[in-house]
Amino acid sequence: MARHHPLQRVASPSRQLSMLLHLAGIASFAASFKFLQGWETPMSAAFGGHFQFLTIIGLALALCTFVVGFLADVTLSSRLFKLKNILSVCSAPLEVLISILYWGLCAIDKSLVVPPDMVLNFLPDFGFHAAPALFLATDLLILSPPWAIHGFAALALSECLAFLYWFWVEYCFSRNGWYPYPIFDILNTWQRVLLFTFSASLMTGSTMLLKWTYGKINGIEEFKKEAVTNPAGVQIKTE
Repeated sequence: MARHHPLQRVASPSRQLSMLLHLAGIASFAASFKFLQGWETPMSAAFGGHFQFLTIIGLALALCTFVVGFLADVTLSSRLFKLKNILSVCSAPLEVLISILYWGLCAIDKSLVVPPDMVLNFLPDFGFHAAPALFLATDLLILSPPWAIHGFAALALSECLAFLYWFWVEYCFSRNGWYPYPIFDILNTWQRVLLFTFSASLMTGSTMLLKWTYGKINGIEEFKKEAVTNPAGVQIKTE
């Protein structure tokens, strides 16, 4: 049987609150994918389908994270719990990034991120662009042990994910002749490089913000201080 980390707010894996949260998240994410199956758009018939959208890639990663978390709850397996936490290091900051970028750009001009024929009603919009971040952040803050990742590692991970997605988008463009997000058509190549670099930095910032919030909620001064004053995790030797 797995024993939860002493710094966690609530026991996890467990067959109580942890299982309920993971089941609720799985139901939400599955409902979003079911919505996609019945939503006929030019995107669904194109190469890459809806997985051209970072939103859907993030949603798939969130679903994988919560499925592994649920299996850990059922079996009380420490190995599955560790795997869930590893996936969470990628999925939670990514979903926070997606929410910040989507709602931020929508506040400026929704047509930058939503093609004219793909406007969503509030509930599916919330399910795609807000619910995953809320579920994953809740899982991190009350049901997970503290992250050991530092700023440099978070930045490297973020840059890797950002440019892998850029290469994927460009490959889909070479097959389809158009980009999934209208903003990509507006920007030239170097402007897209800057956008992806900025997004990677923002994802790194979301990692540090989640780490700081974890320390704030769980009363761990070391994590709050490290996230603000030493995000790179550099060890300074003193005589």
